[in-house]
Amino acid sequence: MTACILGVETVEALSRELGKVLRSRAMKLLLVEDEPTLRTTLQRSLERRGFTLVCAADGPGALAAWAHARPDLVLLDLSLPGLDGLEVLARARASGWAQPVLILTARGTVGDRVLGLNAGADDYLAKPFDLDELEARIRALARRSGRPAATLPTDWVGSVQCADLRLDTDSGAIYQGARALELTPRETAMLGALMRRPGQALSKAQLFAAVFPDEPDVQYEAIEVVAYRLRKKLSDTRVQLMTLRGLGYLVKAQA
Repeated sequence: MTACILGVETVEALSRELGKVLRSRAMKLLLVEDEPTLRTTLQRSLERRGFTLVCAADGPGALAAWAHARPDLVLLDLSLPGLDGLEVLARARASGWAQPVLILTARGTVGDRVLGLNAGADDYLAKPFDLDELEARIRALARRSGRPAATLPTDWVGSVQCADLRLDTDSGAIYQGARALELTPRETAMLGALMRRPGQALSKAQLFAAVFPDEPDVQYEAIEVVAYRLRKKLSDTRVQLMTLRGLGYLVKAQA
């Protein structure tokens, strides 16, 4: 096993190749939203988070895009021109289209949620919502449906070096020189995920999926606790854990 110290040019080249892999593995989402500004904002934000987007602005367009694109998951607004979201969902289910559906709507009453779920929706998120929560819901639905969300390949290099830390990608262990860092399994999972993406931010939702897999009872904010504890343990290293507001976390080598 050889350690790879990644220079700037190497990281950029690997990032480009990794981007190609991620795009090929990315989940395809159908976003059905009639409000142009919100549709564009959601499309750009989700594409930055590694998803592939197909968009529709009305009910008939949603059915046509659903039939043609065969998405992995559908984000469906209820208040649509032409056909409302509930009718779109009913027709899709009647046609045998079984992809998970996450309803996004300003209709937040219990009655509306019941109508949507009874019509065949898998989850419901009321507007306004946080993008990290939306991504977490998408990935949770993907896991429940058996379609894994886009993930990072774990074997793209034999080991990854960041300043004085080295990640063994085979075992997942993290070393400072010859000494293994004394980290909890959750701290190791978080740091390992970040070291596989040097200089690139991972969202809270991506890290939550890596740190708390198949733990539905864990509160979403728990990822912040793990980050806080990990940052303290990295104080004796030359690796800095940074928080990027609205984007997530990244690690970088300190000068």
